[in-house]
Amino acid sequence: MSTQPNSVKRFIAYFSMEIALENAMPSYSGGLGVLAGDTIRAAADLHLPMVAVSLLYRKGYFTQRLAEDGSQTEEPVDWRVDDFLTEEPARASVPIENRRLELRCWRYSVKGVHGFEVPVYFLDADLLSNSDFDRNLTGS
Repeated sequence: MSTQPNSVKRFIAYFSMEIALENAMPSYSGGLGVLAGDTIRAAADLHLPMVAVSLLYRKGYFTQRLAEDGSQTEEPVDWRVDDFLTEEPARASVPIENRRLELRCWRYSVKGVHGFEVPVYFLDADLLSNSDFDRNLTGS
C-alpha cells in the first residue's frame, strides 16, 4: 500500500469455497478449508490488507462417526449462524440465468497476534426475496 496522499488503497481479495475458522463453526470439511483458515490467520498476523470471501452453507457439512467395525456414519451439523457471524446491512443483486439473485453478507473477523483484523465475508442467498430454489443455493 502506498503512503502517498490521494493514493488508492489496495487489498488482497482471497476467495475460497470453504474456510476453517472455529471447530464449532461448520464452514469447512477438510484440507482446503484448513489451508484457507491458516492463510487468513497468517495475513492477520502479518498485517496484510486482505479480505476473504466464501459462501455461507447452513447445511451440507456433517460430523463423521466411526464404529468399532470401522464403518462410517454421518450426522448433520446444525448451527446458529448469528452465534458466530455478524450480518451486514448491505445487499447485492447478481444476475443468474435470466433472473436476479439477492445476496446478504455475514462478517467474521480473524484477529492476528497483534490485533490486526482480516474480515471474512460469507455470502448468503437465504432471503425471502429469492425463490426457494435460489435460497437453497447456499444451503438454507
